[in-house]
Amino acid sequence: MKMTEVFLGELEREAQANRRVLERVPEGKPEWQPHPKSMRIGYLATLVATMPGWIDFMINKDELDLRPPGGEATFKPQEFATCKELLDALDAAVAKGRAALTNPTDDHLLKPWRFMVRGKVVNEQPRHIMLRDSVFSHLAHHRGQLTVYLRLNEAPVPAIYGPSADEGKF
Repeated sequence: MKMTEVFLGELEREAQANRRVLERVPEGKPEWQPHPKSMRIGYLATLVATMPGWIDFMINKDELDLRPPGGEATFKPQEFATCKELLDALDAAVAKGRAALTNPTDDHLLKPWRFMVRGKVVNEQPRHIMLRDSVFSHLAHHRGQLTVYLRLNEAPVPAIYGPSADEGKF
């Protein structure tokens, strides 16, 4: 089995979980945050919606520099205000990730990919490890964070990998 087949399966499963969480993000509260050091819910929901699209630049580029020396920030996602906008962004990001996973060989996924800030390498690993760590694991982390935000806003938390207190109790 090719690595891309494994990633495609994971992308489809994670997209369904993202959809269930994003459908419950309360509208009209994009600035809400549980603590001053925490992300705002609007930004966090946007990350969860758009992270599957990161697969594209990890496969099709050799690096990403968030703040190139002397340049503007290269990654600044547009925030979405409504559930429909979040779900549309998720659909677009999943389609982009899916398209990027259609052609690469396992050899390509073994080549290094660099994450940089101000010209300095923050992390460099083979692409398949960066996809696992910086897309799928990172996405699960932020989605989990978003479920806590849902709970704190009295929104029902969907079942993701198993039952939640709001759905599917044993």
